[in-house]
Amino acid sequence: MSTLTSADALTGGVPLPLVVRTVALDRLHDGAPAAADLLDLLPSDAPLAWVRRGDGLVGWGQAARFEVGGSGRFADAERAWHELLAHAVVRDEVRLPGTGPVAFGSFAFDDESAAGGVVVVPQVVVGRRGDRTWLTTISAGAQLGPAPTLADVVRPRTSPVDPGRVEYDDSSADDWADVVARGITAIRAGEVDKVVLARDVHARTERPLDVRWALGRLAERYPSCWTFSVDGMLGATPELLVRSEKGLVQSRVLAGTVRRTGDDDADVARAAILARSSKDLEEHEYAVRSVARALEPFCSSSNVPDVPFVLHLPNVLHLASDVTGVLAAPGDAAEHPSSLALAAALHPTAAVCGTPTDAARELIRRVEGMDRGRYAGPVGWFGADGDGEWGIALRSGAVDPHDPRHVRLFAGCGVVAASDPAAELAESHAKLVPMRFALASD
Repeated sequence: MSTLTSADALTGGVPLPLVVRTVALDRLHDGAPAAADLLDLLPSDAPLAWVRRGDGLVGWGQAARFEVGGSGRFADAERAWHELLAHAVVRDEVRLPGTGPVAFGSFAFDDESAAGGVVVVPQVVVGRRGDRTWLTTISAGAQLGPAPTLADVVRPRTSPVDPGRVEYDDSSADDWADVVARGITAIRAGEVDKVVLARDVHARTERPLDVRWALGRLAERYPSCWTFSVDGMLGATPELLVRSEKGLVQSRVLAGTVRRTGDDDADVARAAILARSSKDLEEHEYAVRSVARALEPFCSSSNVPDVPFVLHLPNVLHLASDVTGVLAAPGDAAEHPSSLALAAALHPTAAVCGTPTDAARELIRRVEGMDRGRYAGPVGWFGADGDGEWGIALRSGAVDPHDPRHVRLFAGCGVVAASDPAAELAESHAKLVPMRFALASD
């Protein structure tokens, strides 16, 4: 079940056709482009972002919005997207991934979550890919006019406002080790092989959160992650659920973590230990196997690394594997499954849920005692051709739509039979570091 709402996309309950125009840009600002240029363009009101190493997409405004829920949320969102595109008028002068009609999306982890899912079609999108930059405008019921410029659509920029003093309610730490212990007991009893358990921390900021402040800090500190903002969900995820582009797919799988010490020599030693840790290698193998198995029906060929590499982030070290494949299709590229359909098939992976999937999900519902909302759910973007990028909303926060001073932060840890509750609690503290940093005032 899906609903379409928009301030300017409906007349008498009937959606007006979208008019989409994409033009090339020479630069984003006066002077040479810089890594933060895309984020610098965003207004403070409901910014949309998917940026890594300065490339990606940002957007603002709302030409249309779909709200979905339940187990059919992915299919319902895609159906609504195609219905909207059916009568769209599109002029794309750039023709790169991320040009033409684009939508941003964020979906709940659990089929039963009240958070459901949302797809936002912005009125303005600015993108960059290498040395190419572009501007897309999307409106409802208008006519194609002269080529738009940044001056036409960018509001006078204001500097992001820091959130001021931040107070944290970390009371979940008192009970979370017990939650992990219950998970370990279930694993040793044979209920599941692995389960991923999450905890939340509530932050209250002195001033309403300016999401741009948090995004800028995350993009600067975690450039190898995908910095995102969609409908109140924001963060910097190191895990790419799926990228689909012209018949090629990629998924970056993370599982197995150790906290960094801040000492380079000690961290090199920790990376070597992580790469040989039987507990972490077991956890990682479950995650890689679940992704490879989910992609297999869609691919004519795939590559699954035999050995993971160690991904170095400022706060933690992860075991990581890049699984790649070539989509199989009986005809042309239009018959390939969309990136959203692939994300739906992959979600939830063992890296964010556990294995076997259904049993792990039931165990999560039983022992966590909270609705994760969109934490650990797919977040990203897709275009009219279905290609796009979807990450997993890890290292993330959710801004309360009714109180912009309240931000819910999340962290999750993979638990196997050899896990230790105290060690998992320490790992969860490390995984909360990015969002705590994002909210800091200095």
